[in-house]
Amino acid sequence: MTAPAPHRTTPQVSTSVARFPIVISAPSGTGKTTITRRLLELRPDVGYSVSATTRLPRLGEADGVSYHFMTVQTFAAAVSDGAFAEYATVHGNMYGTLRREVKRVLDSGRHVVMDIDVQGAAQFATAFPDAVRIFVLPPSGETLLNRLRGRGTEDAATVARRLRDALSELQEVERYEYVVVNDDLERAVAEVSSIIDAESARRERSGTLSGLVSSIVEVLTNELHHLF
Repeated sequence: MTAPAPHRTTPQVSTSVARFPIVISAPSGTGKTTITRRLLELRPDVGYSVSATTRLPRLGEADGVSYHFMTVQTFAAAVSDGAFAEYATVHGNMYGTLRREVKRVLDSGRHVVMDIDVQGAAQFATAFPDAVRIFVLPPSGETLLNRLRGRGTEDAATVARRLRDALSELQEVERYEYVVVNDDLERAVAEVSSIIDAESARRERSGTLSGLVSSIVEVLTNELHHLF
């Protein structure tokens, strides 16, 4: 599920290249949410989709901005209707990414960045096959272990659950097109940003490339005919 971000005025961006979803996954504590927020701050051509959840709003959260807050019945009905690109139950509450939210951002001429776990990423890639998947790794096992332990106030069962989840997620890294090591936040953000730029330049993503090539060929062909 995409990390909630502050509401921003929709920027004016170019729509000359196809926009696509960017899925960022990582074990807990690796920095994927922070990377997502930095991309939203730095790139006007990147937007976020507001996730849906069945949990109650917290202080300061607004419906449609922080999350789309739904009842369990409404959420279940949306699942049955195929409204979600991905969804999961986390600690007794349901979270999901609505297809219409993803399309809203794409239709505005922006890429949509998603902060999703590995199970959700697999679902999302089925719904949006053109999605670019990026897995974020910590610089070392010791670093991840320290982050998973938290401040040392969690009980052994909580730490064990986090460790099992991280081990399960790491098994999925080969399903991702890109891997970024977050040993320095700004460098990691720059690497993800470079991936977005590189993917934007791929031939099959350009909606105007074939027309440009045709026009260049026409000019050169006409000149060649004039020479002989």
